[in-house]
Amino acid sequence: MARSQQTFMKKQREKKRKEKKEDKAIRAEERRAASSGGGLDVMMAYVNEDGEIVDTPPENFQKATLRF
Repeated sequence: MARSQQTFMKKQREKKRKEKKEDKAIRAEERRAASSGGGLDVMMAYVNEDGEIVDTPPENFQKATLRF
């Protein structure tokens, strides 16, 4: 009796684990489909000459030279 119950519990745990894994995969796929995406260009931020953070790149880039 005890042996068959252990086997039954193992099967139930495995079934539950499999269901959780499938649900997690479905939720991840939904998140990927719903994301706006855009990649790196959307995440980039620039600092203008006034020190403000803006999302558009500077039109004229001047490289500052430092002398020691």
